[in-house]
Amino acid sequence: MKNWKTLKSGKFLTVFFILTAAILIVFLWRSNLGRGLEAALLLSDIAAGEKDSPFKRVTPAPTRTSVTCRVKGRTYSGDLYRPGSETRAGILLVPGAAEKGKDDPRLVAFANTLARGRFTVLVPDLEGIRKLQVGSGNIREVIDSFLQLGALPDATPQGKAGICAFSYAVGPALLAALSPEIRNRVCFVMGVGGYYDLTRVLTFSTTGYFRENGHWQYRNPNEYGKWVFVLSNIDRLSDPEDRQIFRLMAERKLEEPKEGVEDLAVKLGPEGKHFYDFIANRDPSRVSLLISHLPKEVRQEIRALNLSNKDLSLLTAKLILIHGLDDDIIPYTESSALSRAMPPGQAELFLAKGLFHVDVKPGLSDSWQLWRSIVALLQARDRKTCNVGAPLYWR
Repeated sequence: MKNWKTLKSGKFLTVFFILTAAILIVFLWRSNLGRGLEAALLLSDIAAGEKDSPFKRVTPAPTRTSVTCRVKGRTYSGDLYRPGSETRAGILLVPGAAEKGKDDPRLVAFANTLARGRFTVLVPDLEGIRKLQVGSGNIREVIDSFLQLGALPDATPQGKAGICAFSYAVGPALLAALSPEIRNRVCFVMGVGGYYDLTRVLTFSTTGYFRENGHWQYRNPNEYGKWVFVLSNIDRLSDPEDRQIFRLMAERKLEEPKEGVEDLAVKLGPEGKHFYDFIANRDPSRVSLLISHLPKEVRQEIRALNLSNKDLSLLTAKLILIHGLDDDIIPYTESSALSRAMPPGQAELFLAKGLFHVDVKPGLSDSWQLWRSIVALLQARDRKTCNVGAPLYWR
């Protein structure tokens, strides 16, 4: 009797595993197994950075060359990464606020990974970004750089091209994709750690508070975001002495976040004091009032870069939005809000615990979300044409 029960149990387990394997095979087949495996290899290479990975071993090394162009009297330079095999699509990779800009090792590694994934990648050299200054002027730079990518031989087969941007650069990238000049040429936009409502982002950067499901939540903010805002706007202050004081403050805080700046703050003029009151504030209920006291040029810049006050229905590109649930520079609720603001089916949102703002350190459970986002990107790459009305994402 015992042997019979054991036999029945063994048969049951055998049938169970066969059925499970069959379901998995059907799922992978319908989901395009080859692309799924490629996405897994590509994700492992992103996590590896400059280190060795299986993807590096099975793909030819990309080439990296410097390029320069002129667009209506404006001169641009950057780096072009070409795959060692056939190009399937082009992508403009817009750096986030980092002093090394296009030469930041993380960005270089990511560009090489994309090139191994058969994208031709253009990384523009944006001077303001290297100075940790993100502004509305970047919109024009992104438009021109995207036009430059499209003009390069064999870089965008069948016109397939998109934009990938990080952090605060997601705003200018999306605003560029909204512009009539390139609106119908941008097939997709991938935004990593981006924003939707700039006032809410500034609230978090200065106070640590953000709203989740209508309720205030607190997370200790990384002050890097606040000081990037300062550096991006100090040239809009009218007093040269105030500008210099804020530069000294930013240098001190970026070098050692725990250092105080009160000794510098007492030297500020009236306009500078309003600016300092805003960045020193810790009460989320006072943010709107303090913004209203900022210099007019700063308020205009906030409105210009905001996405929540723009008609996003004009965007024709598909959106692939990725955000870390533990992001301490821009809360993940911003990408969630941006996704909800888009027409149904146009945006796909991927949230993961293994993503620290723009650095990938995925755990086993969250690799699934990041893997799905890479599959979505590869689907955009593999479309026969830039057909913005057709389904794009992994279902």
